[in-house]
Amino acid sequence: MYIVLTYFVTLLVLVISVFISLLFKYELEKLFRVKSDVLPFHICNVLITFMVSFGANTVMTIYIVENEYNFLLQLVVVLLMSFPIYIFGHLAFEKYKLKYWPYDTTDNKKVIVLNEKYLKKKKMPSRLRNYNAASKESKSNKDKIKGG
Repeated sequence: MYIVLTYFVTLLVLVISVFISLLFKYELEKLFRVKSDVLPFHICNVLITFMVSFGANTVMTIYIVENEYNFLLQLVVVLLMSFPIYIFGHLAFEKYKLKYWPYDTTDNKKVIVLNEKYLKKKKMPSRLRNYNAASKESKSNKDKIKGG
């Protein structure tokens, strides 16, 4: 039972650290204005998420469960857990970024291009569609009075 708890906490920490590291990677790519994926960012992210999850596994095993800790076995298990989760998280984040990110920069880094997929997905709430209808109507009435 305690082993399941240990791996569940390790998995939870791993998923959270993958999400946070991918957000930082995306922001660093925007900061350095890099369009394609950069291998050093991925290597650093995998190392960071691996170290965090391995630390959580170590703490849970030694201090909470109070079992013996086989270093090499846990190293391999956490490594085999971290790679597929990072790859899946990266692919999911790229899909989300392409679909829901509101803008992107062009090659000359000056003009912001709106994402058409984002605009198609973004719908105005029904109560906000006619939000300014009364002001438009009164404005058109004023124009009729001035013109006529």
